[in-house]
Amino acid sequence: MDRTPRHLVAVLLFLLAASGAHAQAPWPQRPVKIIAPFSPGGSADTLGRIAAQKLADALKQSFIVENRPGAGGFIGSEIVAKAAPDGYTLVVSGIASHVLAPALSKAPFDPMRDFTHIALFGGPPTALVVHPDFPAKTLGDFIALAKSRAEGIAYGSPGNGTHGHMVAEMLRQSLDLRLTHVPYKGAALAVADILAGHVPAGSFTLTTSGQQVRAGKLRALATTGERRLADYPDAPTFAELGHPALTSITWFGLSGPAGLPVEIVNAINAEVRKGFVAPDVREKLRTEAIEPNEMDARQYTAFVEREITRWTPIVRNAGGK
Repeated sequence: MDRTPRHLVAVLLFLLAASGAHAQAPWPQRPVKIIAPFSPGGSADTLGRIAAQKLADALKQSFIVENRPGAGGFIGSEIVAKAAPDGYTLVVSGIASHVLAPALSKAPFDPMRDFTHIALFGGPPTALVVHPDFPAKTLGDFIALAKSRAEGIAYGSPGNGTHGHMVAEMLRQSLDLRLTHVPYKGAALAVADILAGHVPAGSFTLTTSGQQVRAGKLRALATTGERRLADYPDAPTFAELGHPALTSITWFGLSGPAGLPVEIVNAINAEVRKGFVAPDVREKLRTEAIEPNEMDARQYTAFVEREITRWTPIVRNAGGK
């Protein structure tokens, strides 16, 4: 016969219940840090802050964006790769930090093994642009000139290993064109040089070059979007001009350390997807030439892996030039 005093039984049951309640406490119980591994003001920062606000509104907890730029996104990303998988340290992942930079130089992390990829924000397409006085009026003209001119065509990009650089490299490698890369430290300087007539062409996101395209100061020969954008009705896609392999975006998303609990992953993914199709966000994204997506976490993970497979040989064949 169990002779345990009733009051002790009651105390034990209370402690067990309290312990269970603590173990099952819903996430998040404290502020969540989202590291943007690039400087303030860029797309990574902008999209990270949109996500942070929508997650804070939905989950009734603070989501704080912290910019940790440097080394092509390696510095901020490495912090998250080494963080505890508890859902309180996340990173704005992207094609630059998790695909292109690791293919260009040795990364302090594995972009697949060391992360849990959670949600895709989206990103702007890249456009091949020329000065309005440049003789190539179409992509076909540009390709013909790049094959026929002994000196080829010089083009500017935001820098070695950027998406703009790699889009032009894919075009060059696939069609054996004579293109000379002129890397800049950021897109603004490169766009300024094209406007001034110092460089005839460039490869930049529409977020960067769109204002000049709409103003008629640059001509967009083709974009890497899946379809023409309403704000750029005269800018055809590479795909509709016969180059579907050049369909791509400068994408960003949200990731955490490897081993992040599936419940947290699914909760974040659901709220990001919901938040990014909200009317206020759709309008902001439209001005950035970005369209929202509907990927779940598993689809985003597979997408990152495909992007690594796709771009690594292009980057390595380019030799960082």
